Amino acid sequence: MQPHAVELVLPADAIVEAVNQATLAAQVSGRVVEMHVDAGQAVKKGELLMRIDAREASEAAAGAAAQYVNARAQHQRMSSLRQQGFVSQAAVDKAKAELDAAQATQAQTAVSAGHAAVRAPISGIVARRLTELGEMAVPGKPLLSIYEPRGLRVTTSIPQYRLAQMRAVRQARIEFPELGQWVEATSISVLPTADSATHVVPVRAGLPAGMAGIIPGMHARVHFVVGRANKLSVPQTAVLRRGEVAAVYVRNDQGAPSLRQLRLGEVFAGGEVEVLAGLQSGERVILDPVKAAIELKSVRQPGK
Repeated sequence: MQPHAVELVLPADAIVEAVNQATLAAQVSGRVVEMHVDAGQAVKKGELLMRIDAREASEAAAGAAAQYVNARAQHQRMSSLRQQGFVSQAAVDKAKAELDAAQATQAQTAVSAGHAAVRAPISGIVARRLTELGEMAVPGKPLLSIYEPRGLRVTTSIPQYRLAQMRAVRQARIEFPELGQWVEATSISVLPTADSATHVVPVRAGLPAGMAGIIPGMHARVHFVVGRANKLSVPQTAVLRRGEVAAVYVRNDQGAPSLRQLRLGEVFAGGEVEVLAGLQSGERVILDPVKAAIELKSVRQPGK
């Protein structure tokens, strides 16, 4: 291995989240009488998701409609009597005000009754179903959570003393350790806020569209590229770890593998880790530690 140019990175743990997501809450009181979706199901904008038995709101809407009809008739009578000189203009104005109030009440109650049918505000995936068939819905109670899977990003936080350094960052790589997957961030956005208690600044990094297996809430690690330098490094896949001990297999002058303990430094973008001690420039590191261990065992036990 030889020292070579590597990217210096600022790593930070992050959480995957959807760019477009919505939590639907009840706007009328009533029992959930229809449930048409479940978690994980794809829905389209405007699709009926559930229905609430909002008979109380319907009755209120019917009463408001009747009051509006009565107020309109009263206004027409007052206007006719005014033309004949039997009532004052003040009486007509009062009837008009009552008509306007009845019309507004009718519109408000009609809207409330319409909220009995809960429809999807966006096209996407149902992330969670927060209520069940037969449960009571009350205004403000969360019912469903929906997200759009085509637009995902990761959100992390950096210390405020790194803020000046982060403003110059134009590149980042996002790692999903459990999946062994790396992707290039499509965008980097440093939000103009800081937490007064922890003194950290939120940062968002965009994910490419159409990533399979990535869902909101997953853990990720963002590696912000802050510079370049010549470092001696090895691939992380070549490193054996046993507790706090890290080592690699090195091929000696006779071609046989031997285990070498290392002291490691920071992790670089691309899956390499800095070697601080234990390895010299020019030594040959075996990249597949499993095969190296098998080869070493066969060398030590030639008769078997």
